[in-house]
Amino acid sequence: MQNLSILKKSSESAPRAIISRTALVAVLAALVTALAVAGCLLVGSVDIPAGDVASALTGGEVSKEAWRYIVVETRVPAALTALLAGAALAIAGLLMQTTFDNPLAGPTILGISTGASLGVAVVMLALGGALTAWGHAAILAGALAGAMGVMLALLAMSSVVRSSTMLLIVGILIGYLASSAIALLNFFSSRDGVHSYVVWGLGSFSGVTLGMMPVFATAVLLLILLSMLYIKPLNALLLGSRYAESAGVNLRATRNGILVLSGALTAVVTAWCGPIGFVGLIVPHVARLALHTSNHRSLMPVTALFGAAVGALCQLISVAPGEWGIIPVNAITPVLGVPVIIYIIVRRRSIFYFN
Repeated sequence: MQNLSILKKSSESAPRAIISRTALVAVLAALVTALAVAGCLLVGSVDIPAGDVASALTGGEVSKEAWRYIVVETRVPAALTALLAGAALAIAGLLMQTTFDNPLAGPTILGISTGASLGVAVVMLALGGALTAWGHAAILAGALAGAMGVMLALLAMSSVVRSSTMLLIVGILIGYLASSAIALLNFFSSRDGVHSYVVWGLGSFSGVTLGMMPVFATAVLLLILLSMLYIKPLNALLLGSRYAESAGVNLRATRNGILVLSGALTAVVTAWCGPIGFVGLIVPHVARLALHTSNHRSLMPVTALFGAAVGALCQLISVAPGEWGIIPVNAITPVLGVPVIIYIIVRRRSIFYFN
């Protein structure tokens, strides 16, 4: 009887421990995110005193009116874009890793980012590098069209290919085909067109203006909220496809829905920010290590917070050189991502992929 009471107390205390750990990790992630955002607002190519930054944000008097424009029209949209893009890519990576049962799956592996890149390559190389206002709109349309084209092809293949692993391989092959087309377009294009495409491909969180922010933020937040509806099916998939089916989960509908959501998140971010790598791959693993659980009720919101924090940190590092220039985001993410991937490969058994 005494042993039974001890087991009962331990089973009751376990959920409380998980909740308290989740709250602690979420608070720490929010604190890191807030500090990174503050750094993004204070650091840049123009040295602006902290008092003037605060005045510009609150609508007070600023020593130079140009500083208000820099803070409000440039730094604030870039910081918000980094937060939203990081959270979106992290959620997309989590959805794909659980669905395909592959710890190295990420938003770029299905070829959706490459499809968006192909759409942008067609637009940019056709325009000859002339990025006018119409050119930016055409780039967004081309990126979304390319990503949606790949997504539709994957959905069509999903009705034929039932294995998630084989569908993952199909996505990789589609990405290779798109990369081949991009290489041909670059070879036959002008120097200005190639330069514009290379700059876009380096990735930047500065592509969303304050006027476009409502559209970008609404799209990202809506897709993240829709992803939360898949928490129960994702938890069931952790126990295997047979258990998920016996629990009433429609595997094909769930897989297609997750494919659409992860693809749409990747497409929206790629269209506005360029192909950002590694964020969607590494953040879910960092969240699992921090939480010591794979329960998506805790994992999904914390993954979004961690993604926002990583996006803000990348933006801060990007603008850290100040007047010396801006570091491309895709030059930063591999430095952060490769050590995490190596750790995953070496210590995979210690990561809570199922709990």
